Amino acid sequence: MDKIIWIALIIFVIAAILIVVVLNVMQSRKNKKYKKLIDNLEYEKNVIASAPVAPELAKVESYLKNEKLEVMYKDWQERLNDIKEIRIPKITDMLIEAEYSLSQMDYKSTMYKIAKLEMEIYKIRTKSEFLLDEIKELTTSEERSRAVITKLKANYRELFEKFNETKSEYGDMAPSIELQFENIAKRFEDFENIMDKNEYEAVNPIVKAIEEMLKHMTVVLEEMPSIVLIGEGILPKKMEEIKAIYEKMTSEGYPLDYLNVEFNIDEANKKIKDILDRAKILDLEDSLFDLKVLTDYFEGLFTDFEKEKIIKAEYEEANKTLKIKLDKTNRLIHDIFEQMDDLKNLYDLKPEDIQELESIKEGLMKLNDDYNTLTAHTSNHTFAYSKLTEEVEALVVKLAELEERLDKSLNVLGSMHDDEQRARQQLDEVNILLKDAKGQIRNYNLPVIPNSYFIELKEAGEAMREIIKELDKKPLTIEVLNTRVDTARDLALKLFGKTKEMIKTAMFAEMAIVYGNRYRSKESELDKNLTYSELLFNKGEYQKSLELTINSLNKIEPGIYDKLLGFYKEEAQ
Repeated sequence: MDKIIWIALIIFVIAAILIVVVLNVMQSRKNKKYKKLIDNLEYEKNVIASAPVAPELAKVESYLKNEKLEVMYKDWQERLNDIKEIRIPKITDMLIEAEYSLSQMDYKSTMYKIAKLEMEIYKIRTKSEFLLDEIKELTTSEERSRAVITKLKANYRELFEKFNETKSEYGDMAPSIELQFENIAKRFEDFENIMDKNEYEAVNPIVKAIEEMLKHMTVVLEEMPSIVLIGEGILPKKMEEIKAIYEKMTSEGYPLDYLNVEFNIDEANKKIKDILDRAKILDLEDSLFDLKVLTDYFEGLFTDFEKEKIIKAEYEEANKTLKIKLDKTNRLIHDIFEQMDDLKNLYDLKPEDIQELESIKEGLMKLNDDYNTLTAHTSNHTFAYSKLTEEVEALVVKLAELEERLDKSLNVLGSMHDDEQRARQQLDEVNILLKDAKGQIRNYNLPVIPNSYFIELKEAGEAMREIIKELDKKPLTIEVLNTRVDTARDLALKLFGKTKEMIKTAMFAEMAIVYGNRYRSKESELDKNLTYSELLFNKGEYQKSLELTINSLNKIEPGIYDKLLGFYKEEAQ
């Protein structure tokens, strides 16, 4: 029992030792971490304290030759003292307090003080850097400014040399440019005076002024020759040409008022004068652009003039064609309505056909009025030919529509006339067919003609007489006439075909009977059938007679039908 107690006691002691060791290790690590943060902050404080602000400020003492610099120096000195004597000592105190809290293992307070230190150091570092930059702006201004001025002088010499080499290109603007070069040279002198007086605060404005003046001079030397060339040479000459062409074409009757040439020339002259006046004081804003716009406009006028000449020729050709077609249509409509009473008496015209012709006539009258208006506009030169061409094209389209409608109406009238002529022609054809059918019946002396044939002959004759009646009516009703013609033609063709078929069958039947007579004495059955066939033939039943004879002969002489058919064709030929 005592042994167990001793073992438990030993384990407890070991565990307690381990816990103490672990806690000490953790605390040591935390202490090192925070100590490192505090050391870094102290290093940053020392960097700020050692910044070369004071040496740079000492350089300013040699420049103190005017009141403005003295005020600036005093302000910088006060700001430097604030950093050195107040801000940095305060940071030192805050570092001591943070270290004390860490020594007391008050980690929460330590972290809070480190955060405050970081914020304060950031503020002081920013102030120190900003102060140093301000002081260096002055102490290094001479070196920087002289470097910039050296480049600007080189640029000035290049521009001045370029100007002198091309001075003739600037025309009346050359004196203004020379004066501006003198102004720039004076600015360089001003710079030297300022540097001699150590008035460094005034250096930047004059350097920027010289830069702007040289930049502007670069633009002037680049654009001024073009402005002088266009404004004093090209454009005035081009406007003179435009005016001469305009006056000539106007005198020849071209309606060019829509182009506003004279007004635009006056406005262009005003604009050119304004541009050249501003150029004398080297104000070139948008000048070259405006001159190019004017140049493009007057270039476009040449194209407009040529286009107007082409359009005039097209218009005159279109107008001529329209006049020819319009006169032709007017004559045609005039002739139709002069014969309208005769047409109404001759044909049974439908009301809608007459209304369509009336509508076409009204449309044509309106078209004539529009054409007269177009002619008036052409003669008084009110509208441009491009506009007149659009008008004449519109009239051509309207006339084409009227012509299409008129063609349809004329097709109706023409169709009526054609139908009448066709009816008269087919009346003759029907009459010939009937006469031919009667002639064939008479030429071939058939023993009997069926009553049905005479009935069809009578119907065909009556149909032919109906055609004659319709043709004698005034006005003609074409639809009825066409029906009569079709009926008569169908009946006549049917009768003619029936006549040919009946005669053909009778002839074939008679030939077959004659051919079969050679076998009568030998074949009693054939003799009997042929006797009956003759009876059918004499009664007018030619088809039955033929069938009976062929069937009887075929038993004696197979293929007799084809043989007899060959004989029939030879005889028919």
